[in-house]
Amino acid sequence: MRVGIPRSLLYYKYLPFWKTFLTEIGLEVETSPLTNKQILSWGVEVAENELCVPVKAFYGHCMALRGRVDAIFVPRVVSVEEREYTCPKFLGLPDMIGAVADNLGLPPLLTPRLNQREKPSEFKWQLINFAREEFGLGRLEAAMALESARRAQRRYHDSLVAGRRPLDLLPASRLNRPRWRPAGKGTRRVGLLGHPYNLYDGYITQNLIARLEEAGVELVVPEMTDQHVLMEAATDVPKQLYWTYEKEIMGAINHWTEQKKVDGVIYVLAFACGPDSLVQVLIEHRAREHKVPLMSLTIDEHSGEAGLVTRIEAFVDMLMRKKPAVSAA
Repeated sequence: MRVGIPRSLLYYKYLPFWKTFLTEIGLEVETSPLTNKQILSWGVEVAENELCVPVKAFYGHCMALRGRVDAIFVPRVVSVEEREYTCPKFLGLPDMIGAVADNLGLPPLLTPRLNQREKPSEFKWQLINFAREEFGLGRLEAAMALESARRAQRRYHDSLVAGRRPLDLLPASRLNRPRWRPAGKGTRRVGLLGHPYNLYDGYITQNLIARLEEAGVELVVPEMTDQHVLMEAATDVPKQLYWTYEKEIMGAINHWTEQKKVDGVIYVLAFACGPDSLVQVLIEHRAREHKVPLMSLTIDEHSGEAGLVTRIEAFVDMLMRKKPAVSAA
């Protein structure tokens, strides 16, 4: 059986885990192509207008897998931390895709429910039971597949903390790769803040990472910091956030500003994302408090290249004029 994983949303966070788990239980795995004009157009045409652009792209990636796989993997990720939730779009994603699956000619969906809100140990049994009920595996076989997936995810996490980025470790991308490096221009460290699916999809972000590196900055991303450090840093707010992935963003800027790790911060958020827009207020307050320049970039399917390039050039030029730069240590 051949299973497709859409190259969108949590692909950038959990691909090593999902791919290893599905392979270990005896399935072939294929990912959808890189986001392109056709894929995004498909998603925009089908999805509701109120949805954010990464979710619209997800629809398109599911459509790109038609005729290539026997099923599409769309997990219902309710919670990945105790007493917390993920974004509502992850809770309802199987329902949203399932509602249009027949009309679009999509293959069946594999939709394991993953919820650690009440009992963190439930995550293990939810996946083991999924493997047993859907594919007839024994408990021991499913548990061994889960352990292999955990090891793969741990290696991925350790490599990120060591300084590599998802784009260095996931299947090669022709986008977000700088064409050339500036010479003799000086270096500023910029914290690139946002969800992985907002930062690393080069088509949606107009090659943001490549453009920044071509402008002569050194990038720091949240994945370069250990998860426990991010969660601890995120507690420095008046009221605790209950969206896990927003906590990671908040923890990143708190850690960067407290440790003076960056000269400036660029926050990439998707238009129509409720949690991101609420957290944006806290991020702006933190940046002002620590006198760190901040630029917010809001992306949607209408984002244009010219405006993005102009804003990046102006922000980097402003950072280059500021003295001194933070230490690269």
